[in-house]
Amino acid sequence: MLTAELMNKLEEKEQRIIDIRRHLHEHPELSFEEEKTSAYIENFYKELPVDTVDTNVGGHRGIVVTINGTKPGKTIAIRADFDALPIQEETELPFASKNEGVMHACGHDGHTAYMLVLAETLAEMKEQLAGTVKIIHQPAEEMPPGGAIGMVKAGVLDGVDAVFGIHVMSTMDTGQIFYRSGNTQTGRARFKLLVQGKGGHGSSPHMANDAIVAASSFVMNCQTIVSRRINPFDTAVVTIGSFDGKGQFNIIKDSVAIEGDVRTMSAESRELVEAEVRHFAKGLEESFGVETTLEYVNDYPVLYNDPEMTERVRQALIQAAIPEVDAVKEVAPQPPSEDFAYYLQEKPGCFFYVGAKPEGKEWYPHHHPKFEIDEKSLLISAKAMAAVVASFCGKSES
Repeated sequence: MLTAELMNKLEEKEQRIIDIRRHLHEHPELSFEEEKTSAYIENFYKELPVDTVDTNVGGHRGIVVTINGTKPGKTIAIRADFDALPIQEETELPFASKNEGVMHACGHDGHTAYMLVLAETLAEMKEQLAGTVKIIHQPAEEMPPGGAIGMVKAGVLDGVDAVFGIHVMSTMDTGQIFYRSGNTQTGRARFKLLVQGKGGHGSSPHMANDAIVAASSFVMNCQTIVSRRINPFDTAVVTIGSFDGKGQFNIIKDSVAIEGDVRTMSAESRELVEAEVRHFAKGLEESFGVETTLEYVNDYPVLYNDPEMTERVRQALIQAAIPEVDAVKEVAPQPPSEDFAYYLQEKPGCFFYVGAKPEGKEWYPHHHPKFEIDEKSLLISAKAMAAVVASFCGKSES
């Protein structure tokens, strides 16, 4: 049976997965700058019996590998991202980042490592596949506009029946896999507001127009959007991440720049928050006599897992009876945003989670300088995705 053979072969290659992950962890690259990482991935496939390797997909070093089975069947796509973050690593791991100020602090090194070895194994067993598997190696998940949207526009999902992805999670217990149907991760927006007042002497506020006072009013007003405008049964977050009002104690500030982050779990809330932010920004002009310039950008949409595909994933994981997995659980909605949502806007599929919380020591959340994963999660990820592939492309399963 395809599933059992895949599991056995992946077990034999576990150390290779770990070794690849550690190599990538040592050599992280920022979003849209992943030149060496992309070259490493491309080189990995040179001697493998895959059918096609397309490079620079989407214009930003994306790679798409095609593996055709020997019988007709479904075409599915499976994706792994490979960018890192602008963070100075503080883990003290023997394979810590060698690139100053850059770190794989989200687990994308692990995603790429398991996907490479899974792809290799699927290629070696292609005579047992029915249909086609597309391997999507995607750059720039962390940095808007993200790498996914460019790859979608380049046609990576043409002819695809379903698309799947995994994220390892340092906040979830190792040995467990988590799924959710429907709206699963928040959509995201960001904004920049320039408040232009009139500077002056701190002793004579009547001769100036204080931009800090006006900007502070905007910040406080934004905190009422969620508490007074959003349905209590919906989800939204408005965060002011930057308030650039630095000056001198006796000088009234001439202008202030504010940057904010918005997360919502529905299209309706997304539209409402944007309308309120615009309303409050414009209101400063009437209330304080300042001038405002607002840039508001919606980027990653709400990540929606197709219910039928999510159930298909759940059943595949349970039926695979992966020895390293002691539970397959439904999980609550996840606050972070994820550009895999762009794929799911185009095709039905499921994005699910593999627990990677380090055992026996303190764990840290994603994007933390001490972020670390339990490397047992790498084999689990490979086996989990293999189970999904087999459920669609196994000859008997098809």
